[in-house]
Amino acid sequence: MMTPDDGQPIRVLLVDDDALVRAGLRLILRGAPDMEVLAEDPADGAAAVAAARAHRPDVILMDIRMPRVDGIEATRTIAAQPDPPYIIVLTTFDSDDLIVQALRAGASGFLLKDTPPERLVDAVRSVVAGDPILSPSVTRQLVERVTATHDDGRDAARERLATLTGRELDVAQLIGQGLSNADIARQLYMGVPTVKAHVSRVLAKLGADNRVQVAIVVHDAGAD
Repeated sequence: MMTPDDGQPIRVLLVDDDALVRAGLRLILRGAPDMEVLAEDPADGAAAVAAARAHRPDVILMDIRMPRVDGIEATRTIAAQPDPPYIIVLTTFDSDDLIVQALRAGASGFLLKDTPPERLVDAVRSVVAGDPILSPSVTRQLVERVTATHDDGRDAARERLATLTGRELDVAQLIGQGLSNADIARQLYMGVPTVKAHVSRVLAKLGADNRVQVAIVVHDAGAD
């Protein structure tokens, strides 16, 4: 994933087919001194893919429901690019299946469209820092509701978890509960840098692009 250079603002691309939503997001993010909102405002997934290639943002706030190419397909295409940006999908939380499809496609997390301004800004900073942006309660509610109907993937998920060491499995299970690096460090009596190293190895071994995908594997395996 892309990471802004030290001292450089976090470059954010807004993707939504509702001009009022884009205007509101732009107003919120432009109030943060460490963020730069790109001038282009794609209104559908096809335009988002083109804008991501042209402008190389650090973070994309991506609506799910859009005409022509939706946010899921756009996320999948952008996430497959070399050194892709972080993608946060925006939702009204009325369709769990669509959210999980987006997360499986490579999104780094999701936010509700009525997220308070300070939480939105913090979420963009957090995702760039490699920390989760989903609350533990919402993560479990979302993932459990979807994986409960996908028992056929349990054996495959367990095989993937079997590649982890004991400590890496501990970390993966806590990721599955939505814990941050700091929370995992306290739980396992480890330093945060050590936790980050374990998280990186877990992501690599599971072939996951982000922590949410790790949570999905953990829940698929029934290992949480």
